[in-house]
Amino acid sequence: MYLTSEKKQEFFSTYGKSKEDTGSAEAQIAMFTFRISHLTEHLQRNKKDFGTQRALLKLVGKRRKLLNYLMNKDINRYREIIKSLNIRK
Repeated sequence: MYLTSEKKQEFFSTYGKSKEDTGSAEAQIAMFTFRISHLTEHLQRNKKDFGTQRALLKLVGKRRKLLNYLMNKDINRYREIIKSLNIRK
């Protein structure tokens, strides 16, 4: 399994306010970004996996909604997460 509980804890402690802060927008954006990169690699190898392609598009949409929320709520936090995760818009 590519996303272990240790990896999740690392995301929450790095991007969230604390290790137990699983609901912050930054932590969720970081997890979505990790999953998106994993699914992108999978789709490069398996071009006809349309179920994974749909899941990837849904994840990108969820991440985009969280990024829009963060941009409207606090532009500095938005800029920090964009810079730290190397997400370009």
